[in-house]
Formats: sequence, C-alpha cells, structure tokens
Amino acid sequence: MQIETLKTLFKEHKEESLFNRYITLENIEPLLNNLALKCQVLEIGKSVLHKNIYSISIGSGEKKVLMWSQMHGNESTTTKAVFDLLNFLISANDEVQAILKTCTIQIIPILNPDGAKAYTRLNANDVDLNRDAQNLTQPESVVLNECFKRFNPDFCYNLHGQRTIFSAGKANKSATVSFLAPAQDANGSITPNRKRAMELISVMNNNLQQQIPDQIGVYDDSFNINCVGDTFQSHNVPTMLFEAGHFKDDYAREITREYIFQSLLISLKYIAENAVSGDLYASYLDIPENQKLFYDIIIRKARVEGISWFVDIAIQYEERLVLDKIEFIPKVEKLTETNAFYAHKEIKANGAFVYTVENEAVFEGYQNDVVIMNDEELSLKLTKD
Repeated sequence: MQIETLKTLFKEHKEESLFNRYITLENIEPLLNNLALKCQVLEIGKSVLHKNIYSISIGSGEKKVLMWSQMHGNESTTTKAVFDLLNFLISANDEVQAILKTCTIQIIPILNPDGAKAYTRLNANDVDLNRDAQNLTQPESVVLNECFKRFNPDFCYNLHGQRTIFSAGKANKSATVSFLAPAQDANGSITPNRKRAMELISVMNNNLQQQIPDQIGVYDDSFNINCVGDTFQSHNVPTMLFEAGHFKDDYAREITREYIFQSLLISLKYIAENAVSGDLYASYLDIPENQKLFYDIIIRKARVEGISWFVDIAIQYEERLVLDKIEFIPKVEKLTETNAFYAHKEIKANGAFVYTVENEAVFEGYQNDVVIMNDEELSLKLTKD
C-alpha cells in the first residue's frame, strides 16, 4: 500500500473526538454505541472498580487477530489509533472487504479503565497488569486471559506507549515507534512462532523507515513469563508488542498515532493476503534495540555552584493529571557530564550559572517551570502539545 494512500486513509478515518493523551472509558463509550451498528460490541468483564471492559469484533475470516490497548492506563496513543482503524474497517473502502473476508478481528480498546481514569500505569489495586499474566490476581488480567482462550487467536497485538527517554539504538534519533517479537523461553530462542511475529514487524518497519528513517526501535527482549506478550508467545501464538513513542514536539502523540494506524493497517493487510510463514523474518534483526538516551530538555555546558566543572542539566517532564488535563511538569533528573545524553530540546548555557527561582544551586529533583540563567527567568514549560 502506497504511503500517500495510507496518509489519505488516516485523514479520512481519524476519530476526531479522541485527541491528546487523556483517554478514558467516558470518551470511548459513545463511539462503542455507534460501532455496535456494524460490529459486535460486548461487555466482557469488570475492572477492580467495576468499570466495564469491552470487546469489539469485526470480520468473518478464518485468521483471527486479537488486539488490546491501555493495559497501562496512561498509554493511550494506541487506543486512538485503534478507533481510527475501526472507522476504516466499517467504511466502504475496497481494501476493507478483503481484510474482513479473511480475518476476524477482536479488540479490547481499554483493558484497564481504572488506570485510564486515574492516568496511571497500574490498575486500582496498584498492580501492573503486564506482570500478572501467570498469577492472574487481577480481574482485568482474568478478562484478557479468558478472552485469549475463548477467541483462540492466530496473532496477538499488545498495544502500549513508551516514554520520551528512548532512542532508536545509540544514535541521536528518538524511538517514535518500537516493536518486539517477545521471547518465549529464557534462552530467547528464535522459534518458528517468533519468526512469524518478526516477519510482520519487518513489514511494518519497512513502511515506517520510508517516512521516519532510523526512528524505529526494538524493545528489550529479556524474557519474563509474567508479561502477557511472553506468556502468549509461549503458547505458540505469534505476538507483537507495539510501543507508541515520541516524535519531535509531539507530546500529544497525534503524529505517532498516525504511524500506529498505518502499522495496524499494513500488518492486517499482510495477514489477509499472505501465509505468514516466518521465512521473511531476517530484516527484523537489523532494527536497533532501544536505549534510554533522551531527556526532554538539556541545558548544555552549565555551571552549578558547588560543582567545579561544566555540567549538562537534564530535565524530564512528569505527566500529571490536573482537572482532567495532562500537565507536563519539568523536573531536573540528572546533573551529568556534557554530551552523555541527547535531548528533544537543547538550551546552550555557554558556561553560565543556573539557579533555582529561590536563587539556590540547581539540584537533582528540582521541579519548577523556570530556572534562573544570566539573571533572567528561563522557561522550561512545554510550548507545544
């Protein structure tokens, strides 16, 4: 599928009611009511706080694809992309019928509605659902596991979001999208099942490299059977992790959203048109592994009282829910040697002293929208969202 075609389809089917980072059950339930006219929408369980967990099913083909999003409540980009995809799948586009005749697609749009409402990674019992795949101590984990067993998918899409800290490899390139074909044993063996997931990721990577070259990474593949992806992979179901990451100035994740939409569509089309054997997996191995090399802001070559050499002041935004809006709060994470890390925004201090607003030496853990440099206030606030 041509890139211009993909871009046009995204513009035509983007779900305009979903935007920015704070996406909750209240945002999607009106959309589910509309989708129920063309899809099967079911309540498949309840969260800790008794919020509904829904599934959406569409298509009638033999190849079964299971997707779930917002297992971590504050990772909402893929949820937006899922509804963009659903708008496409209920459209009259010729490509749609080919997919739906070959595939049956089941989607859990928000697995962790309590975490989504509180904008937290964890569920209401402070449990990471992605470490509960074996013990199944949480109702949300049970819902997903039962859905997996009942639906018996041929492919699984584990949809997540990642922080702005990740680089694609060791280069000065943000990991805008990352993938992983999880290991299914402690040796990290490249099994036939895993190769099939790698082949699909290779197809998506090929498309993205033409648009955001060198900004695609592979997530850490350390084996952990408590993770859902590793567990499902160990059941011999090709499983792919998606991580929606950072594009320059795209803190609302609206640009990344399009790349996730494209990846979902391209992979479904590939599944529909091909026997995914795993034979074409090799290019997956060329995708660089993510590194934690980015900060949101670095003030370069600054002086800080009490330190006799130049330092880089590395600042990370903390995402905080304030009155149903996500605020980005600057926090000094590290005073580090110069040029050890990359930044999404750089400020040159040129040897100037940097102070807090209380006129004290800047320190790790300092949180404020401004610092003082050259006797003037320097704003650290996010200016584009």
